[in-house]
Parts: sequence; structure tokens; C-alpha cells
Amino acid sequence: MSQPSSKSSLAALTLGAVGVVYGDIGTSPLYAFKEVFAHGHVPMSPENIYGVLSLMFWTLTVIVSLKYVMLILRADNNGEGGLIAMLALASVAVKDKPVLRQRLLLIGIFGTAIFFGDGVITPAISVLSAVEGLEVAAPALHAYIVPITLVVLTALFMVQRHGTAHVGRFFGPVTVLWFVVLAVLGVVHIARNPAILLALNPVYALDFLTAHFGVAFVALGSVVLCVTGAEALYADMGHFGKRPIRLAWFSLVMPALVINYFGQGAMLLVHPENAKNPFYEMAPTWALYPLIGLATAATVIASQALITAAFSVTKQAIQLGYLPRLRVLHTSVRDTGQIYLPFVNWGLYVCIVFAVVLFGSSSKLAAAYGIAVTIDMLITTTMTFFVIRYGWKYPWWLCVAATGFFFVVDFIYFSANVVKVFDGGWFPVVIGAAMFLLLMTWKQGRRLMAERLREDAIDLPSFLEAVFVSPPVRVPGTAVFLVSDQGSTPNALLHNLKHNKVLHETNLFVTVRHHEIPWIGFDKRCDLASLGNDCWQVTLHFGFKNDPDVPEALALLKNRGVMLDEMETSYFLSRDIVIPTLGEGMSFWREKLFASMHRNAAAAADFLNLPTNRVVELGAKVEI
Repeated sequence: MSQPSSKSSLAALTLGAVGVVYGDIGTSPLYAFKEVFAHGHVPMSPENIYGVLSLMFWTLTVIVSLKYVMLILRADNNGEGGLIAMLALASVAVKDKPVLRQRLLLIGIFGTAIFFGDGVITPAISVLSAVEGLEVAAPALHAYIVPITLVVLTALFMVQRHGTAHVGRFFGPVTVLWFVVLAVLGVVHIARNPAILLALNPVYALDFLTAHFGVAFVALGSVVLCVTGAEALYADMGHFGKRPIRLAWFSLVMPALVINYFGQGAMLLVHPENAKNPFYEMAPTWALYPLIGLATAATVIASQALITAAFSVTKQAIQLGYLPRLRVLHTSVRDTGQIYLPFVNWGLYVCIVFAVVLFGSSSKLAAAYGIAVTIDMLITTTMTFFVIRYGWKYPWWLCVAATGFFFVVDFIYFSANVVKVFDGGWFPVVIGAAMFLLLMTWKQGRRLMAERLREDAIDLPSFLEAVFVSPPVRVPGTAVFLVSDQGSTPNALLHNLKHNKVLHETNLFVTVRHHEIPWIGFDKRCDLASLGNDCWQVTLHFGFKNDPDVPEALALLKNRGVMLDEMETSYFLSRDIVIPTLGEGMSFWREKLFASMHRNAAAAADFLNLPTNRVVELGAKVEI
């Protein structure tokens, strides 16, 4: 690539990173600083303002700049990031320690479940805090804040089925404008009171923590709101790369955030009565309505990025075997990452509307916000230790030093948020716990099903050997039998021989494997083994970000001597009906839940991209 082209590509990726990666953390100035003083727990005084600003600056520096930007971004899984990618790295790193691996999987899946709680709170608090600016401009509009918020959110979720390709190109420029406005608002007030910059000194943060420990501990629960969205830096690494994300953070995002927070502090030193909504009070009267419009656009972008992440995480969880198949629609012919899951979209929408109506204000939602964020931060730090210790083979002392400091910081912020559980923090925890229950019920239910099917299974090579002692009539064409347990005789084959008494000329017994790495190339897609008599054992390998397209994968076999005519190929599937029974396994109510999830799962033919007019499904009952 030429030098100018390379620079152009870096600039485009950096612009995209600003729009997608930093949308969430970029809207934090709307509510983070005001929440520290909103409830009266932290008295409004110059010393406390300096202390809180110093805490915010060093929280951004330690958690975002040092932990995520400098350390966590190094832990990429073949270029991909996010909690599931980190979980895959950690589980591979400790694969020779099965007990530890199982515990890490549980922790990682719980973090993934908690992410959905965060996914409900973020759009609700972001859009609500932006629309609350109307109350500053015209107090009489207070009654319209919640309805307007619901209208904005409804419009946002209604356009999801069209994909983000058309609006995504505007994310970067709008968010860049937002950060520029943040900086301009802050600079104006800092210029009037430049002494506020003394808060950059960490001594002010330490003095605040030691002199008023109880008050400071409560304040930490709100201070952490300034780093909400930090997980997105890591989660979106695969879309933009490390360098653009780091460049965007240090060149634009962090300076704009720090300047705005310090501007809010400088204003409150002079006008402490503006503490109810310091962000909008910074703006001149003539700029209020345009600022509200820009803030609403910025929060919609932040919400969009999180909704898209929810689609991606759900798809990855499905392919790793933790959720049933759901209907996945691709909204772009060029970018396979742009997907739409109707069930997830409207499930999120219902929960978000419930949150907005239940809490009614960004201040009440803020009490519910921090706990989900800090749980995921703790889990990410924990996973990082096992990756750098067992995956990268770094010395023990270095791994403890590198992650131990961040673990202590994360744990302090988590502890400060635990006290808010009864004020609203229960909400994302309940959502996360419900998701964790679903994830683990599906995983354990699938294991029980596999064990039950294995008990009744017939060894495939032995069965074929017996069949060809007195072979049935061979009919033209190819039969593809999808079988979950490699080496077992599929029920569909047994039924076909029993009822039709024929066998196709070519028979493929295909097992689809999903692996704990994001991408697997076509060169490693297929494993092929001959079973004799034009029967073949095929294993197809997909990463958790690959789209499982079975016909496309089988077409690769033509280079290995197995020719498939698309119009002469039939796909045979077993459609199992789960029957819950009392006894060993899961609790009876969980078995009923699994049976319901299994019954309502999307068709395997759609998930595997099989041609609908070439699929034959045969049912069977399985007791668990």
C-alpha cells in the first residue's frame, strides 16, 4: 500500500472509531459529573470539586488509557476483541487445566450475561439525559421528557431492520463534532477560572479520599460513570484495529472529555446552584436547543453502537453453543458483520422502555448503571491475567503486578456500586442473572441431549459395514446427513433406510464444529475421511464470527474428489422433540425451560444456510 493511501486508510478508520467505539463514553459528560453531587451525599464545596475532578481525570487515565488502551488491546484473538474473544483466549490458555477452564468459562459467560443488562441501561440513560436538556431550556417541558425519549428510542429500534450501512457513515463526523463542542464548552469556562487545572494533580484526589472517606466512597459510585463504554474499545477492535482506536483516544476523545469535565467544575466553583444539570448550564441560552439536538444525535449513535454489539454478542453466543438458534438477517451484502436479530432487537426495546418508564430520570437510572459496568471490568481484568500468564507465558510476578493493580482499582469501584443495589442497581443484575440462567440452561440441556443420543447411538462405520453386506438400492444424487455427534449413525439415515429402503449414490455425514477463535479460513474449513462405498465423513470448522454456510463449505470438496451437484443434493436433518423427565440432569423446571427454548429455536436449515427446497427433516423424541 502506498504511503498516502495508508494515511488515508488510517484517517478513515480513526474517524470510524470515534463514531462507533467512543459514542458511549463520549456521552458520559451529560450525567457523570452531575451525579456526584445530585443526591446531596457529597457536599458542594471547592475542595470536593477539585477532588472529584482529580478522581475523574485519574480514573480515565488508569482505567481507559493504561488498562484498556495500553494493556487489554494487546490481548487480541486473531485481531478480534471483546469479552467472548477474551474468554476464548483464556480458555485455550488453560486447556490443560480442566477445572480452572470450567470456572473461567462460567465467569466469562456471566460477564456476557451482565453485558445485556448494560445494553438495557445505556440507551435508556443516554437518550434520557440528552432530552432532559429541554427542562433547562424550558422547565414547563418537564412532563414531555419521558414521552419524547420513548419516541426517539422507538424510532431507533424501528430502523434496525434496515441495517446501519446507510446511517453509519454519519456516525464519525457527528461524533467528532460532538467532541469538538465538548471541548469548546469546557475551554470557555476553564479560561474564566484556569485555577481549576490544579485538579490534574493526583494529590487532590488522594486528599479527597483520605479526608472524607465515607463521602468519597459514595462519590466513587458516580465517578465510575465517566468510564462507561470503556469495554467498547476492546469489543470493537476487530472492526478498526488497535492503532486507530489508540490514536482517536489520545488525540481527540480523552482531551475533549477532560476539558469538558474541568469546564463543568470551573463553572460550579462560581455558580454552585447549576449543579442540577451542569452540562447544559455551561451553554449560552441561544445554543441550548442546538446542543440538545446534537446531544440527542450523539446518544442515539452511542445506543446504536451498543445495539449492534448486542446482535454480535448474541450471534457469537449461539455459535459457541450457549443460546438456541435465532433468526439472523444480514443487512449488508458486503459486510458480514452487519446483522439484525429481530428477537434481540425487540427484546432489548421492551426492556429499555420498561427502564425509562420505571426510573423516569437519568439520575435514578445512574444508580442502576455502574454495577454492570464494574462487574464486566473485573471479569476482563481476571481473564487478562490468565491470558498473559498461561497464554503469553509471562513471569508470575509480572502478571500479578500488571493485572493486580487494575483488579484492586476495579474492585474498589465495584464495591462503591454495590451499595447502590437497592437504589436501582438490582435492575441490570436481574437482567444479567436471567440471561445467565438461559445461557447455562441451554448449554447444560444440549449436553444432556448429546449424552442421551449417544447412549442410543449406533457406531457409523460398523453400521455401514453391516448395510453393505447386502446393500440396498442406490439412487442417483447425494445425501448430506447433518449429525451432531461425529461417528454416530444419524436417525435420518435409519428412517430413510427403514421407510424408503434406498441409499444415495454418494453419502456425506457432516458434523459442524464451532471453535473458540473468531475466524477460520477456507483452507481449514473441511476435514474429509472416506468410509468406503462413496460414503464420507466430513467435519466443517467455523469460528464464532464466521457465518456457518454448509453448501458453500461442501463446495470446497470438489478439489478433493467429491463432486456435488446442487440440484441433485438433498440435506437430511433430525428434528428432535425434547421430553423433560424427573430424575438426574437439571431441575425439572429448567428441563421444561430448555424444552421450550429448543422448540422455539430457529430452524437449523436457515441457520446453516441450507436451500429450503432441498431439505428433509425427520422428527425424533429425546427424553432428558
